[in-house]
Amino acid sequence: MEQQWERVQDLLRGEIGDAAYRNWLQPICVVEAQRDAVCLGVPTRFIRDWVVEHYAQRIRELWAELSGESVDVSFVVQPVRRAASGLLEPDPAASAEVISLPAVAEAPAEDRDSMNAPLDKRFTFDTFVVGKPNEFAWAAARRVAESDIPPFNPLFLYSGVGLGKTHLMHAIAWHIRERDPGRTVGYLSAEKFMYRFIRALRYHDMMNFKEQLRSLDVLMIDDVQFISDKDSTQEEFFHTFNALMDQGKQIIISADKSPTDLQGIEERLKSRLGCGLVADIHPTSYELRLGILESKVEQIKSEQSRPDAAEVLIPPKVLEFLAHKITTNVRELEGALRRVVAHAQLIGRDITLESTQEVLHDLLRQRERHLTIDAIQKEVAQHFNIKIADMSSPRRARAVARPRQVAMYLAKQLTARSLPEIGRKFGGRDHTTVMHAVKKVEELMQQDTDFAEEVDLLRRMLEN
Repeated sequence: MEQQWERVQDLLRGEIGDAAYRNWLQPICVVEAQRDAVCLGVPTRFIRDWVVEHYAQRIRELWAELSGESVDVSFVVQPVRRAASGLLEPDPAASAEVISLPAVAEAPAEDRDSMNAPLDKRFTFDTFVVGKPNEFAWAAARRVAESDIPPFNPLFLYSGVGLGKTHLMHAIAWHIRERDPGRTVGYLSAEKFMYRFIRALRYHDMMNFKEQLRSLDVLMIDDVQFISDKDSTQEEFFHTFNALMDQGKQIIISADKSPTDLQGIEERLKSRLGCGLVADIHPTSYELRLGILESKVEQIKSEQSRPDAAEVLIPPKVLEFLAHKITTNVRELEGALRRVVAHAQLIGRDITLESTQEVLHDLLRQRERHLTIDAIQKEVAQHFNIKIADMSSPRRARAVARPRQVAMYLAKQLTARSLPEIGRKFGGRDHTTVMHAVKKVEELMQQDTDFAEEVDLLRRMLEN
């Protein structure tokens, strides 16, 4: 029977190669054998589980082919020793644990799903607000999610922090799972990829690691820049990338920079990452930020529908203020809105421009800058959707003249510049023109409350 096992080992060695043979099959010896059953001894439970999952069925087939009869295979978890003859044999001093093949033929569910990081249920295509800065990346992500065959491979999404690339990654994964549950999607951060790789090396589990990745239909790696300067991890990722590409499997990558700008990444890997479609998510515009805030307000309203939730009204002027003032990233914008709402709910106060400024004073202080007339002109021109050049032009159309008067008023209120200095910054106008503008704006603010709120909004945005 030992000779029979040696013949089975030789056949398997030819099928799986020398390295895998040494790792998994060489430590196995025959403990007991009958005509229709064989019990094999393995030194550890870990090796037992791996052999059962990957080789036990093939061992049974080869043994049956050589003996001409079907055979039942079971395994004993029992340390082995090398006999005087040089062959491995069970160590009689160690206790044995017999495990039959059917009992462990299937890997545990947590192992099979270990290549998946949790997906955020909020991050779907339905909750992604589309605007000019992100419409190309959104369209590309949508095409990939709806296609059975990769339309471009890989899809590489990149942007600064908090602009929506992770939202799109999660949205793709959710959409594929809902559209075709049979497709296997693996989503994990680059850090988790590196952790799993190191863990596989430490526990001599590389074959399982490789098989899990290469069996995926869709591989998604978020924040790939985190494997920079990690040579061994990059090497494994490179081979995984090539293997999936050769099988026609979809690969989706995200990073904070384009492939060519990634530091500490091998040139051959940069070339692979950039060989498909590279989509940039640009910084948000005012319109997109306002749209995102309005979408978040709807989410908050749905949360407030719970019996234990207090209803909080958020005035449009507050949303406009936040969209103007918090321009760095969407994550910070949403955090500011949540903070204002939470404060109102806990303190029991209405949300106003004053309370918003008070609650966010530390966040807004970070954006303080020396206020100039140029900055006032730029802010007012953007608010009223006119050109900055119109501030100095001779045009007198109301659509231009009124914003210009507001800018003069704010320059008088918010800077220490004299009237002649302000006039010179507005196309060389006389100081009497500035005085007239200030008086006109003050009169309109008294007569029109909406106009007064609009000017007040601009003042608060410029003051913070």
